[in-house]
Amino acid sequence: MNVLKQLKQFYWKDRYLLFISIVCLMCSTALGLVYPHLLRFLIDDVIKKEQFEWVPYLALLVVAVVAVKATFAYMHGFTGGRLGNRVAFSLRNALYEKLQYLSFQYYDRAKTGDLMSRLTADLEGIRQFIGFGFAQLLNVFLMFIFGSIMMFTMNWKLTLVTFITMPFLVVTAMRLERQIHPEFRSIRQANSNLTTAVQENINGVRTVKAFAREPFEIEKFASRNGEFRESNINLSYTWSRFFPTLELLSSVCVAVLLTVGGMFVIKGSMTLGELVAFFSFIWYIIAPMRDIGFHINNYTQSKASGERVLEILNQYVHVKDKDGAITPEHVQGTVRFENVTFSYPEKQPALREFNLEAPAGSVIGLLGGTGSGKSTVIQLMLRAYNIKEGRITLDGKDIRDIKLEALRQQIALVFQETFLFSSTIRNNISYGRKDVTDEEIVRAAKLAKAHDFIMELPLGYDTVVGERGMGLSGGQKQRIAIARALIKDPKILILDDATSAVDMETEHEIQAGFQELMKGRTTFIIAHRISSLKHADEILVLDSGRIIQRGTHEELLSQPGHYYETYKIQYSDHPDFAQQQEERRVVG
Repeated sequence: MNVLKQLKQFYWKDRYLLFISIVCLMCSTALGLVYPHLLRFLIDDVIKKEQFEWVPYLALLVVAVVAVKATFAYMHGFTGGRLGNRVAFSLRNALYEKLQYLSFQYYDRAKTGDLMSRLTADLEGIRQFIGFGFAQLLNVFLMFIFGSIMMFTMNWKLTLVTFITMPFLVVTAMRLERQIHPEFRSIRQANSNLTTAVQENINGVRTVKAFAREPFEIEKFASRNGEFRESNINLSYTWSRFFPTLELLSSVCVAVLLTVGGMFVIKGSMTLGELVAFFSFIWYIIAPMRDIGFHINNYTQSKASGERVLEILNQYVHVKDKDGAITPEHVQGTVRFENVTFSYPEKQPALREFNLEAPAGSVIGLLGGTGSGKSTVIQLMLRAYNIKEGRITLDGKDIRDIKLEALRQQIALVFQETFLFSSTIRNNISYGRKDVTDEEIVRAAKLAKAHDFIMELPLGYDTVVGERGMGLSGGQKQRIAIARALIKDPKILILDDATSAVDMETEHEIQAGFQELMKGRTTFIIAHRISSLKHADEILVLDSGRIIQRGTHEELLSQPGHYYETYKIQYSDHPDFAQQQEERRVVG
């Protein structure tokens, strides 16, 4: 029940619906106890005494009881369904909100398919149990208690004899619950793995086809599907071992009742009507006890689902606002790294004793190979991760003392891997701002050299791009992403290899637009092309998390090292390269 306690905040505010549902179920259950008494009266007082004039009245009474019982059953279903839907609504919003604020560190390990499974199948299991399963499980005990009281009042000796198999029935049901719960967790995990496989295949379908790996993907899916099938088979095997035992114990209970009860009737210590009523009461008890396995089934499913949902809700948020965090009124854009050393979880340091001062309005270039730490610098500036050694300041204030939302509102990024939402181009460009005019959207698109190709589309800015920007070329998507960053009018602009997907001519045009935009803004440029960095106020060359060179373009070209070697590789076929080499030799 610990899972239900932790989920209490989502259903307790609507507890009146839960109570109404339970009360209506209790009333419906209690009215069911009238039928055995009517049978006893019909046999002992009407048929045996031949007072048949009571039959119409008994029929009307049965109709009335059925009508009232049906009304309470309807109210139970109505209130239970409304409770379940409200819980699902609140829980779904809470899960989505938590996913928005979870740190990058969590998403480094999370799988999309697994998260989707928790937001759909697992949440549905919780909705069903809280809306109906909990009341039905409680009803098992209500039926047992009500039925037992009635049976004891009629014949306590026969009741005790009949209940001889009840403890075995309960013990068997409890053993079933202990064994079946891990199997439901296994099923949920197998379902998550299956969903993940489908999601990854759909997202990477172009790569799959490009490498002709369809047979491999089919085999991989078949393997995941086989795991899901085996989990369900194991569950069925457990059911097949326990369910016959439950049926046998139920049948033994009925057999004992008929044998001993028949002897009581023969001896005259019990009437035939009482035996028939007793027989109805025992099924009133045995049916829910026999079906307790079904209710345990629902309970264990919801328990497994609840545990998986709570894993997200209870997930620790590594990066969050500290107490007393501020929102700066005026941001100039001066960024400073002071002896920053940072490691990703369970990995070698990505940055080592990193120092940098970027005055407001300056342009900083970052150059280095894969894994050199360039993107880590940007991630730490965004405070995607917390640093343990050193500090990063914005206008002299430690970024840990600034509210996350306020910090990130001052920063606009253009990532190397462009992501566009399945919406219009207009909405994608204006994503970073709440209130924006069409003129501002067009201006940003023109600066990003995106306006011309947008106007060539059938609906212009109202053209809906496909999922993840499908239907646009890599260069077109990247230019829209650049416009999205520009319209934010940031104090700090980060270009993470932002022109990698465009040709050299388009890159030159975009860079020309950047020159105007960079005025008064601190800009960080990560690039593999030296052409994108040559106008930077300072260029940092990184290797294994350390700064191995720093200076302007001209300064770095005048000294041997990684920067000059990269320049030679990229410009060896340039017409002026041989002349520059000769000039360096003469100067040297």
